[in-house]
This record gives sequence, C-alpha cells and structure tokens, in this order.
Amino acid sequence: MNRYETVFIITPVLSDVQMKETVEKFRNILTEQGANIIHEEHWGLKKLAYPIQHKSTGFYHLIEFEAAGTVIEKLEIQFRRDEKIIRFLTMKMDKYAVEYSEKKRRLNKKEEKED
Repeated sequence: MNRYETVFIITPVLSDVQMKETVEKFRNILTEQGANIIHEEHWGLKKLAYPIQHKSTGFYHLIEFEAAGTVIEKLEIQFRRDEKIIRFLTMKMDKYAVEYSEKKRRLNKKEEKED
C-alpha cells in the first residue's frame, strides 16, 4: 500500500451542507475501495490563482490516505464526473513527504496543547 495525498477544490456556489456532502462522498469512495484515511484538512474558502469556470474562489480540502494504486484511477474518474469539483491533484508521497507530514501534524498538536 502506498501513501497518497489528494487536494481538491469544490465550487464556491455550494452551501455549507452541500460542500460537506461532497467531501463525504469522496471520503466514502476511498473507504469503499479499501483505502485507509490517515489525515484530513479543510482549508476553507480560498482565492484561486486564476479564474476557473468563471470562479475566482473555491473550497479547498486535503485527504491523506493509504491505498493500492488502482484506487487512484477510480477516485480521479469520480472527480472528473462530479461537476462540483473544479480542480484536483493526487500525489504519491515518498518517504520524505510522509515524514514531513507526520512531523508537521505532531508540531501542530503540540502547539494546540500549549494554547
């Protein structure tokens, strides 16, 4: 099993409930295919570097997971089919990226405890 990270941008015209349903849909696709979700981050509404489909903002969401390589193709097909997704990127993480991600999460937890 390889570790992957996928970031997708959801169209900003959705309500908060619709946005959460869309995230849940892709989380379910991953778990149904046997993926193990390691970490998730909702980055919120952000300005895009350039307009996409006449939109200048979008809801960003990151999911880090472990899965077989065949899962990626199925996930990306679903991203392409869903009109609520305006962009996505899935990356296979090497050992250095995994270490960095885990270190970053540990530091964030430590900072939260100090507050």
